[in-house]
Amino acid sequence: MADEAGNQFDVLILGAGSGGYACALRAAQLGLSVGLVEKGDLGGTCLHVGCIPTKALLHAAEVADAARDSEQFGVRATLEGIDMAGVNSYKDGVVSRLFKGLAGLIKGRGITVIEGEGRLTGPHEVTVGGATYTGAHLVLASGSYSRSLPGLEIDGTHVLTSEHALRLDRVPRSVIVLGGGVIGCEFASVWKSFGADVTVLEALPRLVAAEDEASSKALERAFRKRRITVRTGTPFQSVKTTDDGVAVTVEGGEVIEAELLLVAVGRGPSTDGLGYEEQGVEMERGFVLTDARLRTNLPDVFAVGDIVPGLQLAHRGFQQGIFVAEEIAGLAPATIDETGIPRVTYSDPEIASVGLNEAVAIEQYGADAIESLTYDLGGNGKSQILKTQGFVKLVRRKDGPVVGIHMVGARVGELVGEAQLIYNWEGYAEDVAPLIHGHPTQNEALGEAHLALAGKALHAHG
Repeated sequence: MADEAGNQFDVLILGAGSGGYACALRAAQLGLSVGLVEKGDLGGTCLHVGCIPTKALLHAAEVADAARDSEQFGVRATLEGIDMAGVNSYKDGVVSRLFKGLAGLIKGRGITVIEGEGRLTGPHEVTVGGATYTGAHLVLASGSYSRSLPGLEIDGTHVLTSEHALRLDRVPRSVIVLGGGVIGCEFASVWKSFGADVTVLEALPRLVAAEDEASSKALERAFRKRRITVRTGTPFQSVKTTDDGVAVTVEGGEVIEAELLLVAVGRGPSTDGLGYEEQGVEMERGFVLTDARLRTNLPDVFAVGDIVPGLQLAHRGFQQGIFVAEEIAGLAPATIDETGIPRVTYSDPEIASVGLNEAVAIEQYGADAIESLTYDLGGNGKSQILKTQGFVKLVRRKDGPVVGIHMVGARVGELVGEAQLIYNWEGYAEDVAPLIHGHPTQNEALGEAHLALAGKALHAHG
């Protein structure tokens, strides 16, 4: 509990997204008094305008595809259309239930929620709406926002961010997705399943460029097969609104028209105007710099989540929040290996990975020290049942542990749990090969890939 004045805490957290609320829950569990400052709703971007609602849309899209393609499974069904009011009701219901559950957890742990926009006003001090709160330890967890590009005005009507897209009350006739990263590919996938004409514009040479090149190529092939237009190596120049929507000019002068433009060029750190720089927090391009133990340059001030350089993933922030709570409590937790954080793109097909991609592994260890193996899902029974195509690709150090696992296919995100255990426990192919995987499951593909890498291939792999 806080002191009698109600404004002094052992831990004072600025932001109640995945990193902030995880830190609050763990700190309270460890007996520390916690103040949690939040200007919006508990749960932040991930719960309300990020991970959860987008995945609800993606599941609705999967249901639409299942209905549309049901005849190939011997089921006669008709897709009458997409009821966006119904889809949004389903999506919002999922968010509402999770929000109520989180609010109950926060209240049940005795955490003081301070509503309003907080500003760092001292080394141990946050001001919210004229009131001042202090913490023996401060945790900066203010999250991120949707970036735009110079000269590109977001109007929320014709030119949207992902937040606007989540509130859309109709299926657009046509849409241009600016940005072929995770967010762009997920919305492209949803809208195509809902019946829109979709074009993805990406300035870089390939989609989801941080992933293994084989994963990028597989996603591009799958998108083109779904008749999603993919334009990589195509920088954006300008956009104008028209009577029918938008006209986007790309490098070279070509004009592409659509009803809507989704701007999905990444997320920036929400740190501007929060007093961080004024109080001397070391920063770079808006990000808060920390050491491996997530300490800033100021004593007793930590930072977690999207404002810390690195992967902007909810589960990264969540784990960082737990880490900081345990660090403050003196438990000396093990530092987080950023490369061991699972990554999933929930498009159709999904991409899931952990560890190093092949190019980075070669750069790090040398081409002669690395080998890879790709196991095609065509040899996996459950994948045949699901009628999905893709692969499991393993990257390992020769005569050493597996340093990267990359998967493409329907629902492969559900396989990344075992993959991250293999990577984080520095598993050898010979260690994984004897493990028994349930049959028929897609999980078997992980086992089969490791069997093949260990020189015991029982089914064909390519």
